[in-house]
Amino acid sequence: MHVTTVIIGAGHAGLAMSRQLTDRSIDHVVLERGEVANSWRTERWDSLRLLTPTWHLGLPGDDGPADTDPDGFLTVPELVSYLDGYAATVAAPLHTGTTVTRVGATDTGYEVTTDRGTWTCDTVVLASGSNNVAALPAAAEGVPDDVTSITTARYRSPDDVPDGGVLVVGASASGVQLADELARSGRSITIATGEHVRMPRTYRGRDAFWWMERVGVLDERYDEVDDIIRARHTPSPQLVGSPGHGDIDLATLQQRGVRVVGKLGRLRDGRAQFSGGLANTVRLADLKLNRLLERYDTWAAEEGPGDLGDPHRPEPTTVDASPRIEIDLAREGIRTVLWATGYRPDHSWLALPVLDYKGRLQHDGGVVAGAPGVYVLGSSLLRRRRSTYIGGAGQDTAELADHLVGHLAGRSTPPRNAAPEPVSPR
Repeated sequence: MHVTTVIIGAGHAGLAMSRQLTDRSIDHVVLERGEVANSWRTERWDSLRLLTPTWHLGLPGDDGPADTDPDGFLTVPELVSYLDGYAATVAAPLHTGTTVTRVGATDTGYEVTTDRGTWTCDTVVLASGSNNVAALPAAAEGVPDDVTSITTARYRSPDDVPDGGVLVVGASASGVQLADELARSGRSITIATGEHVRMPRTYRGRDAFWWMERVGVLDERYDEVDDIIRARHTPSPQLVGSPGHGDIDLATLQQRGVRVVGKLGRLRDGRAQFSGGLANTVRLADLKLNRLLERYDTWAAEEGPGDLGDPHRPEPTTVDASPRIEIDLAREGIRTVLWATGYRPDHSWLALPVLDYKGRLQHDGGVVAGAPGVYVLGSSLLRRRRSTYIGGAGQDTAELADHLVGHLAGRSTPPRNAAPEPVSPR
């Protein structure tokens, strides 16, 4: 079977690219190992809501979920329903239940091997996402046999966790949300805290994403960042999409009785050892937060509307002066370690010279190096900071689809920058 383009993955990015290629009369197929939005269906906990407000979710040719509160936050079933509807609306040529096992080069293009046949094509779009495999630290190998080890992809609710205390490793969005949920269930929780991004849900009466849109944070481009590899691995902000629009950070967790310790160093002989630099870690997060809020205040003074609230800053984070640097899991009654340490992509099925010595996919804003006509979508800070979120797929796919058309026509020019999308007037 031959087609001009094979898109691998039917999440929001793959579906958005399908719409862009249809608009450009490029014949293509979308191959998906499960169903539409498969990772959202199978690898998310029950209470999860999106970090981004609904008004921020529009995809190409679509204004976002209908009949929902634009300032609210979708549940996972609501998002899956939206993406199912979007796939039908754009008439994406889907092949679900189709697992790609190899992508290799041919004399004229590429060969995509699946468990349901082989496709040849001129171009390939890798839209399978960057959250394929849990990125566990070496310390994970030291979890005792009598302690449950679970990743966020396998966690669904407190009922999945054995009785007893829980050590949550990681304090980005997932870590703080699950530490909070487990503490609410009555568990004794310890959270191991490394680098994190503190961010209030609302500031001066407006949502965090309202500010990032207005000030231009989300439009900062990948080629304007000093250290792009580090920037792409920055933890997700400590936000939660709760109906009450409340904050979640180390301060709110401590108010709920959660014990905060430093970054996990190692687990050995039933003992967890932590960095002693917790105070410096939280001080750095507070410093970055205040720099961001200062940027907001400067914009508000020069260009902002007149109905913004007072510029009240969150209080500095306080932690124990001498936090624990070692914990005996058995003695402290910790029966579970929950890993909220992020994910990494799995590119083991790519038989192409596109990975660096660390196994990372090499690309320039989504244009894969070493394989002309191959593109990647769906990763953090792919082309700009908004690429990290669902609403960033529109601009990313427009620019890369134009580059793909140019490649097919024999032109190898960098993707142009699409005009910024209009933002909600809210």
